[in-house]
Amino acid sequence: MAAAMAAGLSRLGRGAMESLLRPPRAVPAFLVVPVRTKRRLFVPEWARELPHEEKEKRLQSLIRTLPEERMERTFYLACTASIIDPYVPPEGDARVTSLSKEGLKQRMEKLKQTAASQLALRKVKDHDPNFSTKTFPEVAQEIYVEAHNSLANFNKQKLHSLVTERCYPDMVRGNRYKTIRWSFVESLEPPRVVHVRCTSVVNQGNLYGQVTVRMHTRQTLAIYDRFGRLMYGGEKLPKDVLEYVVFERYLVNPYGTWRMHGKIVPEWAPPKDPIVKTVMIPGPTLDPSQEYEEMK
Repeated sequence: MAAAMAAGLSRLGRGAMESLLRPPRAVPAFLVVPVRTKRRLFVPEWARELPHEEKEKRLQSLIRTLPEERMERTFYLACTASIIDPYVPPEGDARVTSLSKEGLKQRMEKLKQTAASQLALRKVKDHDPNFSTKTFPEVAQEIYVEAHNSLANFNKQKLHSLVTERCYPDMVRGNRYKTIRWSFVESLEPPRVVHVRCTSVVNQGNLYGQVTVRMHTRQTLAIYDRFGRLMYGGEKLPKDVLEYVVFERYLVNPYGTWRMHGKIVPEWAPPKDPIVKTVMIPGPTLDPSQEYEEMK
């Protein structure tokens, strides 16, 4: 009996020693298994209980309180896309005297437009201190003459510096395969400023100034087709031209210059002379066995 008990104790001691020398594998306390579930948004209690109209009002109020995220980008507008408040030339300009009844009406209309021009003139002078309505007409006439000479000589680079991106397509449209001869003869009346406007584009910082100058000049214009045949006008035929030319400048740019922006054509202006289109006259049809000299 005693021998059996001693043998059992020895076996227990041996098993304890083996358990100490060979510990069992560590079993994790918990196991995480990733499961893909549907995303559920949190809905507050007031949104569940309130009716649909009240929910919309509450959501709109919350949206107004959120800060606005604006993505600002700097960009440069070379010119405006149109003429600001275009000047309306009085009917009979350069023909009606100021002593007649119609001439007095024109003076009254001019006084009404002067007030708006004075306000715009102040804004222009704030950004361009050297601007003056007395000296600018001569500068504008020089720009006008140089721009038309550049058009006649096909100097595109110089023409881009003298006219805006809006005016350039109007000047070069339809001039392909044509020869232009233009010259400035004289000025019948001194040019003068008749209209000044100033406006902002996109925001209040982008200011553009436009000045309308009245020019009464004498010019010659001749247009030839690609075969050298005269289509319009004549080089020895001067004509009196009355024009209202608009000049524009980007006032915010300190290095900006005044450029020709367009022309105002009044409704009462006489129509221009049509351009004579030249066509090829077809000759007689010949048989393969005939010659042209035999048909004469």
